[in-house]
Amino acid sequence: MGNFDGLHRGHRAMLDRLVGEARRLGLPAAVLTFEPHPRELFAPAAAPARLSSLREKLELLREAGVERVYLAHFNHGFAGLTAEAFAEDVVARQIGARYVLVGDDFRFGRGRAGDQALLAELGHRAGFLAEAMPEIAVDGQRASSTAVREALATGHLALAGKLLGRPYRISGRVVHGNKLGREIGFPTANIQIKHNRPPLAGIFVTEVHGAGATPLLGAASLGKRPTVDDSGRYALEVFLLDFSGDLYGRHLQVDFLHKLRDEEKYDGLDALIAQIRLDVDHARAFYRERQHSERISRPRP
Repeated sequence: MGNFDGLHRGHRAMLDRLVGEARRLGLPAAVLTFEPHPRELFAPAAAPARLSSLREKLELLREAGVERVYLAHFNHGFAGLTAEAFAEDVVARQIGARYVLVGDDFRFGRGRAGDQALLAELGHRAGFLAEAMPEIAVDGQRASSTAVREALATGHLALAGKLLGRPYRISGRVVHGNKLGREIGFPTANIQIKHNRPPLAGIFVTEVHGAGATPLLGAASLGKRPTVDDSGRYALEVFLLDFSGDLYGRHLQVDFLHKLRDEEKYDGLDALIAQIRLDVDHARAFYRERQHSERISRPRP
């Protein structure tokens, strides 16, 4: 049970243990998660930026071996359940859980009154075993959604990737935009994003999956496009460096590899075009350096 935002390496370790227990008991591995995030209900203005949309979360859970997902609509009625009602009515009666695994900081019930010790006690009465997963550290740092958000917000994509166990990814369908990129010589795939406030912003080197048989290198802008748009809405636009073709309607996965710079507002399109050329050159240079590093680190036959 938990929010599982981003599915970092701590979550992965937890799900590995869950799947192992499920196989041992001959039961399906299931996750109970919440929509929206509880803090979005109680303090929407101060709620953390989501690392993953609901669709992305479900895809990651499936990849981790989860067979069932119970999605609890987190509203004021659900939040008002006592710890006892949550454990006995939701976990034991409605779901029929036999084994429950939570993080060591998991809290439940009205006013966050329940902790792991109370869950174990209530589970003993209701017929399920409850255990807590200890924290997982990566290079001495606790793997947590908060740590991933901080790394992304400050442009430390390598650290975020270590905490996640993979590059940070946003996926979405390619939709029609204003076609400005095509007019200025840099046609972009405009990715429909479900994040009202993404956890990162700026200009990035990316790797895009779903556009071809192999991943494609891209230079992406994720932000509010202040030079050409005053709506204040976030947009994700990716220029695929060595690709031509129609991607409208395709569902793409965009992996963020490296941050090139923050978003800026330019005095006209000429200045913007000149900067995009530089960004593309820097993206190619980053990719060449990564390929060189991979060749050096590859073991000799």
